[in-house]
Amino acid sequence: MVMPDIEILQMALIGYETERRKIEEKIAEIQSQLGGRAQQVAASVGEAKSRRTLSAAARKRIAAAQKKRWAAVRKAEKPAPKMAATKRKLSPATKAKLIANLAKARAAKAAKKAAA
Repeated sequence: MVMPDIEILQMALIGYETERRKIEEKIAEIQSQLGGRAQQVAASVGEAKSRRTLSAAARKRIAAAQKKRWAAVRKAEKPAPKMAATKRKLSPATKAKLIANLAKARAAKAAKKAAA
């Protein structure tokens, strides 16, 4: 790991301090233009705002209203029910052909098992 040159760091520090002074001068100029109001703004920025506390009843009302809104959204998004797929019906000839093929396959399997 190479250590940075100390002179470079010193020059960087001087540059940043110069920039900081320029920024502080601009801030002071703006504050003087604002007058007394700048102090009020600075004070209000520093203060932490306290959070509101809600009663249990108010939280329940809010929760119920939110649930009602989400129910309405879900109901609106609900897709139309899908039609049930109808079973295909085979003609008697096709059904007989399938049964014959199945019987033939079972017989071949039984013959193979007997040969082994």
